[in-house]
Amino acid sequence: MSTRKNVALVVGAQGVIGGNLIEHLATLEDWEVIGLSRRPATSSRPKVKHISVDLLDPKDCRAKLSELTDVTHVFYAAYQDRPTWAELVPPNLAMLVNVVDAIEPVARRLQHISLMQGYKVYGAHLGPFKTPARESDAGHMPPEFNVDQQSFLEDRQKGKTWTWSAIRPSVVCGFGLGNPMNLAMVMAVYASISKELGLPLRFPGKVGAYDKLLEMTDAGLLAKATVWAATSEAGANQAFNINNGDLFRWNEMWPKIARFFDLEVAPPLTMSLDVVMADKAALWKRMIEKHGLEPLPYESVSSWRFGDFVFSWDYDMFADGSKARRAGFHEYVDTEAMFLRIFGDLRQRRIIP
Repeated sequence: MSTRKNVALVVGAQGVIGGNLIEHLATLEDWEVIGLSRRPATSSRPKVKHISVDLLDPKDCRAKLSELTDVTHVFYAAYQDRPTWAELVPPNLAMLVNVVDAIEPVARRLQHISLMQGYKVYGAHLGPFKTPARESDAGHMPPEFNVDQQSFLEDRQKGKTWTWSAIRPSVVCGFGLGNPMNLAMVMAVYASISKELGLPLRFPGKVGAYDKLLEMTDAGLLAKATVWAATSEAGANQAFNINNGDLFRWNEMWPKIARFFDLEVAPPLTMSLDVVMADKAALWKRMIEKHGLEPLPYESVSSWRFGDFVFSWDYDMFADGSKARRAGFHEYVDTEAMFLRIFGDLRQRRIIP
């Protein structure tokens, strides 16, 4: 690869965050891109090389990454799900350590390591927390793998020429299949199946969640912010909340989503999507044939467990994004427009009717 360009190593290339980051980097003239993921790439892009690697295997990481001597920026967005918060720590910390252990000794021009985090740093997953959350807020009782990952990078960076950044988005929305955290797909498939069954669109979460304030992060906006933090002096060794810049409540947003799908809205009815949608694979297969959709397996189009998690937040869920604005990143996205754009894109791609 050319030593005159920045060379990005995107770890977690098949996820919503990593995939959209690669799409953005591929549009920039002064970047070349290498994507890492456990699954083989499903499509090829100009300027993008893909490597399939088991990030939990240190030997595989060293073998696959040993020749990546021109990498200048590592963008870490890999994630492995586990049943409990404590069980999340070992694999997610180990994957980051294995990548850094493999790439740091060989990447002579390494400038920056970007770490993707989230509001779990603030304890948002545990229950009501201080809002708006700020990057300077006090930590909370572990376990929390995001905190452990950042501590590892901070310790590793001491005395080095490269810098790090920690990017903290809210729920990230964008196109991506087969991912455990993709709320836009959850909503689109749930609405499409509701329509197929002749049902109104009911908010399935906790009743108290319907009127609380929350925010989202557009995947395209997040990609731009991530690259900005990795290439700006103001982003060196800093954490940034990255969000769309507006707040909403589901009780206002839900009818707008329903209108997109030509559905009526009925009162909220608390139910586990993971339970009630478990038997819909046969229906989805019939919908694929009826509407001429892409023949995607039902289990790859939505993560109902993640939907249940997001729709259970019966407390405010938002953070202060002004630190990034003060440092020089000024872009924002209208959340309603974001949802409708993503749904339109899914329809155009024949993922949903």
